[in-house]
Amino acid sequence: MAQKPSIPKGTRDFSPVEMTRRNYMFDTIKSVFRTYGYAPLETPAMENLSTLMGKYGEEGDKLLFKILNSGNFMEKVTPEQIEGNPNALATKLCEKGLRYDLTVPFARFVVQHQNEIAFPFKRYQVQPVWRADRPQKGRYREFYQCDVDAIGSRSLLYEAELVEIVEEVFRRLGIAVVLKINNRKILFGIAEAIGHADKMIDITVAIDKLDKIGMENVEAELAERGIEPEAVAKLRPILTLEGTTAEKLAQLRQILAGSETGLKGVDEVEELFGHIATYGSTLDIELDLSLARGLNYYTGAIFEVKAKDFQIGSICGGGRYDDLTGIFGLPNTSGVGISFGADRIYDVMLGLGLFPEEAQMTTKVLLINFGGEEQKASMQLLKQLRQAGIQSDIYPEAAKMKKQMEYANKRAIPYVVIVGESERLEGVATVKNMAAGEQQKVAFADLAKVLA
Repeated sequence: MAQKPSIPKGTRDFSPVEMTRRNYMFDTIKSVFRTYGYAPLETPAMENLSTLMGKYGEEGDKLLFKILNSGNFMEKVTPEQIEGNPNALATKLCEKGLRYDLTVPFARFVVQHQNEIAFPFKRYQVQPVWRADRPQKGRYREFYQCDVDAIGSRSLLYEAELVEIVEEVFRRLGIAVVLKINNRKILFGIAEAIGHADKMIDITVAIDKLDKIGMENVEAELAERGIEPEAVAKLRPILTLEGTTAEKLAQLRQILAGSETGLKGVDEVEELFGHIATYGSTLDIELDLSLARGLNYYTGAIFEVKAKDFQIGSICGGGRYDDLTGIFGLPNTSGVGISFGADRIYDVMLGLGLFPEEAQMTTKVLLINFGGEEQKASMQLLKQLRQAGIQSDIYPEAAKMKKQMEYANKRAIPYVVIVGESERLEGVATVKNMAAGEQQKVAFADLAKVLA
């Protein structure tokens, strides 16, 4: 018996209906990116393993999909190496790996092509990435990222522009969102203010979970990480600051008075909110001091977007990084970017019924085939419809009418056009609306106009 066909765990097929919806979502997002002057970029699915290793921490290195060298991949391997360190063996057997995100390949591209690029360089990239993670609900081994970045300038106008992009993308998709903003310099200032500049990472990892696990559990985790009760007590009022953004910033200035870095963060947030006000944004934006995001490479503003009417994790996030390209030998090149979570945005839109009708159908019109002269007349009409940009099809043979109608229903085609002998002689077509069950007669010459 033949083996049942299947696909690797953590990957998915997308049916024509799903692809039509996904394309609608991607086209909307890309069109906003282009409106703001970002240019498209694509990088290969595989990179040299040396480009990827060591960029995502120890955990990330384990999640890289490595590709066996072609030909006899065991050729240069000695028996001692087989017994030894598995990581060292992997680098002998595999020179390449599938990309883990779009950020490291972007940094590699910028450094490799620095002499051809005009800085600041603004690019967007929508491509799949691969992670050898344990598949579970909402976590896949192959998934798409939609990244938009501006690199080569420290200007906060770019942060403000990303806020505008977030507002426009979700306005067009119809999703009500809240955008949370913080600054890594403020987080460092907070760590300094409670006397633990050395434990900045421990503190941010813990407070980033405030939403999920609540204040008491965060405080317990901080204690576990060696932060004494007095320092934890100082932290609580900072994380629960109330009031408008201006009031929060004024209170922060007093709390962080002794931290030069912290005050610089407050200045940056103030400037950013000023730019946002100049643009006249109507987005729901809040300064959230518990927002920590990504542990190491963000150095300034950080962003996270949550959907208001649908229970799901963040659907978009990013921030400012000052030295992403330094790992490839181009230091001091600051950039800022955000990533839209395609799969989560899709789930939100599906859950809230936000895909428009036309973003879910692959064919709008089916012409019934009666064979003979009627088939010829239908083929001529089909050409007219297609030239008018209407997605249309003809049944390939003169099968029973019932079979052709059932086919239209199975494919959820909303309109069926019937040209029988009497219609052909009169020069009219019968157009049936499949959902309403109503039909009307339309002159051949007007068919495209009526169906458009």
